[in-house]
Parts: sequence; structure tokens; C-alpha cells
Amino acid sequence: MSITATLIGQMLTFAVLVWFINKTLWGPMTKMLADRKEKIADGLAMAERAQHEHELAQKDAVKHIKEAKAEAAKIIAQAQKRSLEIIEDAKVDAKEEGERLIKSAEATIELEKEQAKEELRHKVVDISIAAASRIIKKEVDADTHGAILKDVVGQI
Repeated sequence: MSITATLIGQMLTFAVLVWFINKTLWGPMTKMLADRKEKIADGLAMAERAQHEHELAQKDAVKHIKEAKAEAAKIIAQAQKRSLEIIEDAKVDAKEEGERLIKSAEATIELEKEQAKEELRHKVVDISIAAASRIIKKEVDADTHGAILKDVVGQI
């Protein structure tokens, strides 16, 4: 065999090997690489979407937190306002109650004063009767004498 025949045989064998590799191995390998490339691209796209959704969720959370803080501040302000109203109402009620108690005490004092005056009048009448009966040294009709003294005390 000569070198050319060997060379031609090797070339034919190489061509068959390239055709065989192209037919059986190259197609599935490129398909597998394309599928893998597509999966990686899908994964990256999903990661980007997830990142975007995460950013939107963070913005939304910050917005909700701000709204909650504003609502809390509003509720606190209302509570403080209501507490001031309650305090003012309590002050007014206490003042009214104090005035009512003062008027009641004044009325009680006036009533006790009148009762004391009346009691004093009765004692003055009794003392006057006792004094008059000592002066006269005889017994006087107590009812008649009492009426006269009551009239005199009423003029006092």
C-alpha cells in the first residue's frame, strides 16, 4: 500500500467520523446546550421579575407603614383632644357640683339659723315668763302670758 492509499483511507475514515459525530453527537449536544441556555435565560428573567416584585413590595410596604404611622398619629391626636374635652367637662361638672354644694350649705345654714332664732325666741319667752312670774310673785296663766310675750318677741 502506498502513502496515498493510506492517506485517502484516513481521510475517508475521518470524513465518516465527522459525519457520524455530526449526525449522532453534534445535534443532540447543540440541542442540549440550547435547552440549557434557554433554562438559564428563563431563570435570569424570573430572577429579574422577582427582584422587581421585591422592590415593588418594599415600596408598597413603606407606603403602608407611612399610612399606618399617619393613621396612628391621627388617632393619638384625637385621643389627646378627647382627653382634653373630658378634662374640661370634668372641671365644669366639678364647678357646678361645688356651686350646688355651696348653695345647699347656705340653705342649710339659713335653716339652722332660723331654727336657732326660733329656739332663742322660745327661751326668751320662757325666761320672760319666769321673770314676770317672780316679779308678780303669783302664778299667771301661762298661755295668755305666753301669747303676750310672743307678740312682744315678734316685734323684736
